[in-house]
Amino acid sequence: MDPRMKELARRLVRYCVKTQPGEKVLIETAEGETTPLVELLVDEIYAAGAKPFVQYEIASVNRRLLRQCSQEQMMLQYQGYGELLKNMDATIGIRGLINAAEMSDVPKEGMDCYSKAKAMLRQYRRDKKWVLLRYPNNAIAQLANMSLEAYEDFYYSVCNLDYAQMKEDALPLQQLMERTDRVHIEGPGTDLTFSIKDIPVVRCCGEMNIPDGEVFTAPVRDSVNGVITFNLPSVYRDICFENIRLVFKDGKIVEATSNHTEELNWILDTDEGSRYTGEFSFGINPNVRKCTNDGSIDEKMWGSIHLTPGNFCEGASNGNISEIHWDLVLAQTPEYGGGKIYFDEVLIRENGRFVPEELQGLNI
Repeated sequence: MDPRMKELARRLVRYCVKTQPGEKVLIETAEGETTPLVELLVDEIYAAGAKPFVQYEIASVNRRLLRQCSQEQMMLQYQGYGELLKNMDATIGIRGLINAAEMSDVPKEGMDCYSKAKAMLRQYRRDKKWVLLRYPNNAIAQLANMSLEAYEDFYYSVCNLDYAQMKEDALPLQQLMERTDRVHIEGPGTDLTFSIKDIPVVRCCGEMNIPDGEVFTAPVRDSVNGVITFNLPSVYRDICFENIRLVFKDGKIVEATSNHTEELNWILDTDEGSRYTGEFSFGINPNVRKCTNDGSIDEKMWGSIHLTPGNFCEGASNGNISEIHWDLVLAQTPEYGGGKIYFDEVLIRENGRFVPEELQGLNI
């Protein structure tokens, strides 16, 4: 057993969800190959004096269900899942990945049923402690254009770092964002402005996602204007989107193009809130320095920001509600074309590096 996996299991149980004696912890996992980590988590939860539970979903089975499913069928299936969640104190979600395109040929109607059923589970997750992570395997390594060995070295370096120190270093950025009204983002194909005034700001430093490293808030819902072009690919509903360009007017996405423009607009038409934004965030993980084609990791990239069509994040509500939450990443380091970010007309970050003296702890 890789000792780094043992360290990760302990971190997930003890630090991320802070498991206490007598609590019930649900391990949610997507593929059978995650079993070694699941076994370690079960042992670690028992060692903490708590009770582990396990829920498996397999992508290839889901694909067959969704190709001919009905909404009633999916709601009934996940209703039982919801009852289990309701009785939990915490969840640890392990996202396995065998084939990143497994759902790519599921009809729109099936994906809509799935999305609505999963959205129903939110009511059962409220007030629960939770953490999400990927499992390092050949498929995710291939997606990142790495050997498995190289990916594992990268993965554990970004998962098992000193998150307590990161949280301390990120405090000045949180405080600055809390004092900020207007944000202005500039870069290749990007000139975007919005307000974050009076929206709460949250530091994410290893307590909800692994790997972690971001400081997020949300734009005032109707304040976003201009254009933004995202330079990192994004896999959503098993479709790989590239060069996503969004035009905003008074908060709403009025034009959207990409290499899959039709599918992009289909997603953005999910509901009223899906053409408005629910999150704006800085990526601050110093060990994520290049694109891995995995949004859950790329959104933490040092020198990046992400802007999110769809539902707001818990803790930083701007009132926008949607079934979708899609983190789209813009890297602004020199190798990705650079860029500038201004707070109330003061330069805060240039080409990925923070400018103010109080934010130098976040630079590398």
